[in-house]
Amino acid sequence: MTSVTRSLVRGAGLLDAARVGNKFARLESMRLAGFPVPPLYCLSAEAFEQVTRRIRDGLPVVPPPGDVEAVRAWGKAAAAEVARLTVPKRVAERALAAFDEVVGAGGLAAVRACVVPVAGGPGEDDAADPFAGMSDSFLYVPREDLLARIVDCWASAYKPEAVLYRLRGGGDPRAASVAVGVQRMAPGTRSFVAFTRDPRDGANRYVIAAAHGIGEGVVQEKADVDHFFVGPDTGWVRAEVVRKHRMVGPPAPDGPGGPAPSDVPPELAEAPVLDREQIRRVVAVAARIELHFGCPQDIEGTFTADGDLHVVQARPMVTAARPPEPDLAARPAHRDLPGPSGASGASGPSGSSGRRVPWSNHNITESYPGVSGALTYSLARDFYRWIFTDLYRRMGVSERSLRRNAHHLDRMVGMLDGRIFYRLDAWYALHGQMPAFEFIRGWWGHSMGLTEDPRSVRPRPGWRLRALWAAPGLVRGALAHPAAVRDFLRWWDRTAAAATEEIDRRGPEELVVFYRRLWAQVAVHWGITLTNSVFSFLVAGALDGLLRRWAGQGGGALMLGLLSGGPDNRSLAALRSAIALAESINTDERVREQVLGAERPDAAREVWGRLVTGWYGTALAEAATEHLRRYGDRAAGDLKLEEPTPRQRPWMVLDMVRPLVRQRRTVAGSRAEEWRVRRGAERELRAHCRGPLRRTVLRTLAAALRALTKAREDTRFCRTELYGLSRRVLFRLGAELAEAGHLDHADDVVDLTVQEVLGAFEGTLPGSALRPLAAHRRAERERYATLPVPPSRRFTAAGVALATPWLGTGADAGNATGVPDTVDALNIGGGTETTDAGGARGSGHRLLRGLASSTGVVRARAKVVLHPSVPPESCQDRILVARETDPGWLFLMTAAKGLVVERGTLLSHTAITGRLLGVPTVVAVPGATTRIPDGALIELDGAAGTVRILEDER
Repeated sequence: MTSVTRSLVRGAGLLDAARVGNKFARLESMRLAGFPVPPLYCLSAEAFEQVTRRIRDGLPVVPPPGDVEAVRAWGKAAAAEVARLTVPKRVAERALAAFDEVVGAGGLAAVRACVVPVAGGPGEDDAADPFAGMSDSFLYVPREDLLARIVDCWASAYKPEAVLYRLRGGGDPRAASVAVGVQRMAPGTRSFVAFTRDPRDGANRYVIAAAHGIGEGVVQEKADVDHFFVGPDTGWVRAEVVRKHRMVGPPAPDGPGGPAPSDVPPELAEAPVLDREQIRRVVAVAARIELHFGCPQDIEGTFTADGDLHVVQARPMVTAARPPEPDLAARPAHRDLPGPSGASGASGPSGSSGRRVPWSNHNITESYPGVSGALTYSLARDFYRWIFTDLYRRMGVSERSLRRNAHHLDRMVGMLDGRIFYRLDAWYALHGQMPAFEFIRGWWGHSMGLTEDPRSVRPRPGWRLRALWAAPGLVRGALAHPAAVRDFLRWWDRTAAAATEEIDRRGPEELVVFYRRLWAQVAVHWGITLTNSVFSFLVAGALDGLLRRWAGQGGGALMLGLLSGGPDNRSLAALRSAIALAESINTDERVREQVLGAERPDAAREVWGRLVTGWYGTALAEAATEHLRRYGDRAAGDLKLEEPTPRQRPWMVLDMVRPLVRQRRTVAGSRAEEWRVRRGAERELRAHCRGPLRRTVLRTLAAALRALTKAREDTRFCRTELYGLSRRVLFRLGAELAEAGHLDHADDVVDLTVQEVLGAFEGTLPGSALRPLAAHRRAERERYATLPVPPSRRFTAAGVALATPWLGTGADAGNATGVPDTVDALNIGGGTETTDAGGARGSGHRLLRGLASSTGVVRARAKVVLHPSVPPESCQDRILVARETDPGWLFLMTAAKGLVVERGTLLSHTAITGRLLGVPTVVAVPGATTRIPDGALIELDGAAGTVRILEDER
């Protein structure tokens, strides 16, 4: 087949993503499946490579990504070279002939570029790296302009922002290959972008952004946009409708061609862009597309004047890198709009009893973030069952009550889509056994994310009698608690020291026995760590209430300040040890440079080897070795057995100390900062609480809470060590299984349960096919890891096998499950919120409101930018304020600490880039560039969607 023949692709050939890219392969896949996708054809990547070969072979080495100006210049020069090319004659003839057949000689086309996967790496719209918005698109293209637009698409392979993106991802920009798609233009009058999950937090709801005109107005932030939030089960809709002034439509009669901005007709300015029937159609096609591709989707489409819906793009979703916990309790009230059937309540899946089981991972993600393996989950399930049984016994729960609720102990934690969740009805049933629970119910619910304010939880009827009965036992327990904690720590230190020596010299059978005996002791000792939490809730509640009554403020900065500067705990000692190691490293500039430069694992491993073998001095080697010995089990995710710790990979210590080395942190400095905060709190306490006796009471409670906090952190570190010992035993057994041929690798043990690993050696394992079982679970775990982060609170249908979780939407979940009403503060609501897109949102000229897009709070000077030609250094450590952005702003956005734009949606380039970069972002802030002075000190809250002007430019 000649290269000319392969240059143009139509029909089934469009399904080959290696030739045409993911974007066009997806479109053809949808079209063949019956979706309303306008017809298209492509110029393949081979055509690009053939035409640009001479230029690509002569391209110089790309500058490093840190030199953004040099990268920008390199990209501009390469793009200019390609832009001077012409489409070869025979290729041009075939492209024009295909235009006449697919589009029509007098028709208009959408001409788009798409980066094609190279050498097994990701391409544009890839599930692993969506890479959205980096290639050029041209709309309303007539036949006579087709060839010029094809060359423009080729040149977009070297757009400076695309070059930077590839460099930051470890790719070679010179190897980029581009296909060009030519699609019949759908002249939309109402256009939309739809997400099948909420892009801010991965919640299970549809989010639609819609504007009058064509979709470029939505994605390029050039139109005023309405937002619609749709419940997946009930069809309720919450609409956020703005007054619309701007839209993007066809070229002006005397204009240069291409989409042109225009005014929204006055009769359309107030009403929602989409009516309920159109929303229903968008949701229906979005759901089918998600099912077609098997993962959440970001979909662009339009309605033409005849009312037909057309899909013009679909790609895997981009969700928040560090998703926020949805603050649903603080959401303003909206009217619930009924679904198509007229019902406003929620219903469970077919076959369910209608009762719903509530789940939350609001608190547990601190210990088990992200997707977990079977080994981690099974160990967590055992841990919760055993230690809470010990807690309830210590808190006066009878054996009869424990037997009656044993089924709840077995299901305190569950697994939904590969993530560990609390089953809340079980927790309430179990905690409700404790006489003391009434004292702490509000604070416990607050810690679980079930209520915004612990004081808002009203006591249940008869609580005074129960509290009176529980009070003597609580007082006795509180008095004995400090000694009990000391006894626990002494027991654990002896146990851990002996276990560390025993593990390495025991065989498999002895390791199994050792593990069983260790956890049998845990089951009767570890409850003290939870009674510590009970007393902490009690003291915190008392301190908060008295601060509110005597000092005019409750749990906040004052309370946190009073808790600063306490005695060192074991967790803090681990940090102090790392700071001390960083201090020692900073005393030798040669060592400092090598540690800072050893960011790759192989380099870190080499530097660590030199460090502990004395290359940099005996004192430093001893300090590093001692830190690893004492704190080698402490790492991010150290309770997740699939995550390595420095105990397995010692050079990880360098990753932990490197930021401390760079900041030149010192132990004395960290202590001084804590005491500075404490002294400030003491001054504030004296200013707000004049009575010496009252201050003494408050200080006594604060001291007690500091002691309880120390005990909490001490015992948490003991938990880290417990999991470290368990990890060593289970991985030793995994190595034995791999050596015997039952697993491919020792690490595959993370996809077996604890009982399966032990049972393999005890003869209690039903069956022997561990290898396929581990492979199946590993595949599931990897698939779950590709899904958007789910909301922190979910429901499943009771009595339905493998029930799919959904987000609670009805007001009856608490009654249906026996869980208090605070658990069901999950109602997203419905209704309409109207905002003038050209006016202020918020009260006062110093507080601006917009659309929360990427979470985080940052305070810095504003940099107002009206054109992206300013040097990136001018945005360094500033909050970038602009009317709108596009991919050309990427150099500025990566330098900024926060992003504020006047236009945009949840799925605009600014919002997506903010989430990808982990930068706090607020979009749709009217008048931001004129209302925020350049250089003003501002505070941006990406979760609340607010920008506060703290200080004008001096």
